[in-house]
Amino acid sequence: MSLRIVVCVKYVPDATGDRGFTEELTTDREGVDGLLSELDEHAVEQALRIAENTGDTGSTGGTGGAGSTGVGTSGGGGGTGGGDGTEITVLTMGPEDARDALRKALSMGADKAVHIEDDDLHGTDALGTSLVLARAAEHIGYDLVVCGMASTDGGMGVLPAMLAERLGVPQATLLSEVRVEDGRITGRREGDTATELLETALPAVVSVTDLSGEARYPSFKGIMAAKKKPMAVLTLSDLGIEAEEVGLRGAWTAVDEATERPVRTAGTIVEDEGDGGRKLAEFLAGQKFV
Repeated sequence: MSLRIVVCVKYVPDATGDRGFTEELTTDREGVDGLLSELDEHAVEQALRIAENTGDTGSTGGTGGAGSTGVGTSGGGGGTGGGDGTEITVLTMGPEDARDALRKALSMGADKAVHIEDDDLHGTDALGTSLVLARAAEHIGYDLVVCGMASTDGGMGVLPAMLAERLGVPQATLLSEVRVEDGRITGRREGDTATELLETALPAVVSVTDLSGEARYPSFKGIMAAKKKPMAVLTLSDLGIEAEEVGLRGAWTAVDEATERPVRTAGTIVEDEGDGGRKLAEFLAGQKFV
């Protein structure tokens, strides 16, 4: 049996840009360029490594999937080619521009992509996002779901656990090392005072940290191959989700107020005329640093 890996990725505002909020106090995605979250690149990378290192996986007892849903099959060249028919699907939800994140993951080597696009998703919080992604993973069919440790815009880091709860499968989160062998996941979690070794059976949800390994850079061949790989677009109705369950209306969390960061000033310049040390000490004392 093949190993079916679903990688959840997110299209986020560029952290180097001037990020802000809309009038509804949701993230402004129109006024800044977006890209695949850097932390999610590590999730794609680990999925690719698992596919490359997995031999005959045997029966993993994964979920069924929706059969002939129009999601498509692996193709277009430049895919993982790992294991015994191992297939990687990258999954995201968001506006039309979010497809750029999927194309980046496809150019890295993933086999196909699924984009959940629906106007009613605007303003969806982490709880609603976990519902949408869980339904989508069930729709696609999976043995393993791989996530990044957090998104670079929200930074909550709770989605993998929520996703595992909704899917009713084990979770192994914040892994710096992950392997799949004989239908089981083994991983390493680095803590402040200890290192934990985790193991669980498939199907499962894992999240990986930025310590798991540097993400590969897409080759020209991979970029060209990504253009031919299948990308399905699904809506909330395709997943059996009502509009009231997501978006601002269904959100359990909200931003009440946002204040722009103060403009950075030029700072204080101390002229050293032989008494620079005293002036510096007075400044540090005035700021209560000493």
